[in-house]
Amino acid sequence: MSDAAWGKVLAEIVGFSERIRMLPVVHQHDPSALRAELAESFTFGAPRDLAELTEDVIARLRGGLIHVTHPRYFGLFNPSVHEASVIADTLTALYNPQLAAWSHAPVVQEMEQLVLRTLTALIGFPEEGVHAAFTSGGAEANLTAVLAAIAHRCPESAERGVSAFTERPAIYVTDESHHSFLKAARMLGLGTGAIRVVRTTPRFVMDVDALDTAMAEDAASGWLPLMVVATAGTTAAGMVDPIPAIADVAARRGAWLHVDAAWGGAAAFSAKLKPVLLGIERADSVTWDAHKWLSVPMGAGMIFCRHPEAVHRAFAVHTSYMPPESGSLTADPYAVTAQWSRRAIGLKLFLPLAQLGVAGFAERIEHQAAMGDLLRVQLRAAGWSVVNDTMLPVVNFTHADITKGRITTRALLDAIYARGNVWFSDVVVGSGTERVLRACITSFHTTAEDVGVLVGELERVRGES
Repeated sequence: MSDAAWGKVLAEIVGFSERIRMLPVVHQHDPSALRAELAESFTFGAPRDLAELTEDVIARLRGGLIHVTHPRYFGLFNPSVHEASVIADTLTALYNPQLAAWSHAPVVQEMEQLVLRTLTALIGFPEEGVHAAFTSGGAEANLTAVLAAIAHRCPESAERGVSAFTERPAIYVTDESHHSFLKAARMLGLGTGAIRVVRTTPRFVMDVDALDTAMAEDAASGWLPLMVVATAGTTAAGMVDPIPAIADVAARRGAWLHVDAAWGGAAAFSAKLKPVLLGIERADSVTWDAHKWLSVPMGAGMIFCRHPEAVHRAFAVHTSYMPPESGSLTADPYAVTAQWSRRAIGLKLFLPLAQLGVAGFAERIEHQAAMGDLLRVQLRAAGWSVVNDTMLPVVNFTHADITKGRITTRALLDAIYARGNVWFSDVVVGSGTERVLRACITSFHTTAEDVGVLVGELERVRGES
């Protein structure tokens, strides 16, 4: 192995969270020029020294990214990452454990299951009789939930496909739901027409009366209410749908309740924030992404399901080229998940959870929520209007200069990106058409000073426009 190359990697890792503050958050590149420069620099025609290459790539990463781990990145759900997670991912790459079969990596399998059992309890699911697994991300977890719902409602579909349904299955979402359900509907042969969009209230959450009405009208028209999706922490506005009321409607209509808590599930760690997840324990399945608010490297999704027999029915396969079942306490993952070969996703959550404990995770999550509250206070004090209402640290806001057309959100963001000091975005929420600004506290390193920089950048650019 190259000691020189590893020395450069270690030097980059140690103190990274302090050095990242010194870099611009935003680096902008011309796509054609970047492609041409890389093609000229890397011809792959002859061997090169690994230490030299490592130094080159590190320099390019420093200057070639929007730095999502930066404390002043207020964008999508891409977090700073725990040091312990970086160590875990490095060890995973080195040992390269194969998690398709329990017998090939028993210690890692059981480390993952220990973490999953801990999180299962946090969301209020029973300790036994729950299927829990790591996935590549929320999209795979949501796809798994739909497959399990199909297998649960129509067992014959495992062999006959969706043609086994005598009525067309319907999945109920809102405009604020994640669009992975559209992909799932296409991938599973349901078609996007199966996605029934329920209107939202002025708070950007599912209108429960509208859900009940839509399900009744669809049933009268020959639709089968397969699944209702409640979102716990919407991407655009950080809102949580009224899960208890939705659960009541789903139960009355015979539909599977899925809670997409890909981001907001982390509130389960905090006694202060957990009330926003009230009712999640009634779900048939839950999606939760560790690579969002649990601050581990991408990708690390999770699926929790109360009906393991449905999951088994959806995925079960047997083949002679895989190792025989080992008699473990859990099924071989290849037989009960969408993936076959799989890396050790869960180790990068196991190590920080073992280091910090549940209380340590709660402290970091509550800090980010407090920074979201501080941002709202500072925005209002500077004359901005906050347009969403959530305990979670996603802030939607606008200004009279925007609503009256004196500046667009796009022009404001372009000017801020050119300065490079912060990154956030704009979005349309609910059924409206006007774009508002969106800032999310994604880093546990973000401080009150960083929040002040964001508001200062807004005011400076607005004043210059």
